[in-house]
Amino acid sequence: MSLAVKISHLSKSFSIPSEKQDSLRECFSHLKFKKTYQRLTVLKDINFEFKTGQWLGIIGPNGSGKSTLLKLIAGIYEPDKGTIDINGRLVPFLELGVGFNPDLSARDNIFLNGVILGMKRKKIQQKFNTIVNFAGVKPFIHQKLKNFSTGMQVRLGFSIAFQTSGDIYLLDEILAVGDYQFQQKSQAVFQTMKRQGKSVILVSHDLDSIEAFCDQVIWLEKGEIKAVGSPGKVLKQYLKK
Repeated sequence: MSLAVKISHLSKSFSIPSEKQDSLRECFSHLKFKKTYQRLTVLKDINFEFKTGQWLGIIGPNGSGKSTLLKLIAGIYEPDKGTIDINGRLVPFLELGVGFNPDLSARDNIFLNGVILGMKRKKIQQKFNTIVNFAGVKPFIHQKLKNFSTGMQVRLGFSIAFQTSGDIYLLDEILAVGDYQFQQKSQAVFQTMKRQGKSVILVSHDLDSIEAFCDQVIWLEKGEIKAVGSPGKVLKQYLKK
């Protein structure tokens, strides 16, 4: 079985302004002073790999670097150090809003997001009704996306991503927003993807889903890997922290 993704010595940091200037007066008063920045290390020397057809779960508290890691794998961020080797076509479903234009209608966003994810316009037209029905947004298809609730946007984004042909799917908190019915539909999709042998990296606070679907789990804490192993082993450690 070949490797789907291999991460070697991956590190990422960001420059953060050392002072926050809240008012216009403060901004002008500090013009003569040079603004300083500090480096915030988000990920430090991350190493892991997983095989084609496997599901990798990533858990950890908010701010531990989970979403940053997915953005590095997706190519949205460039790493400071390290390498990312990918064997297959990526389909990223990342944080809410990525690939959407809030001033366009839901219909236009389906075509926009589908093209960004690599689908041909003809393929999007063929899948259009399936996408709309799964997301449950048919009555609102001509409304601007900025009028959609967070849950509606998540349903639409996931529906588009699932209809996109790929080998490796990056799923960031897909079950965090959405009603019970949508969560049940999403889990049914997960089961289909497992049967199809898709490789998946799943970031989630839903530990039940991590345990049910993932073959391997990584626990991130303050930008470093705290533990890696089987779901039972890592989740037991995580819940004891």
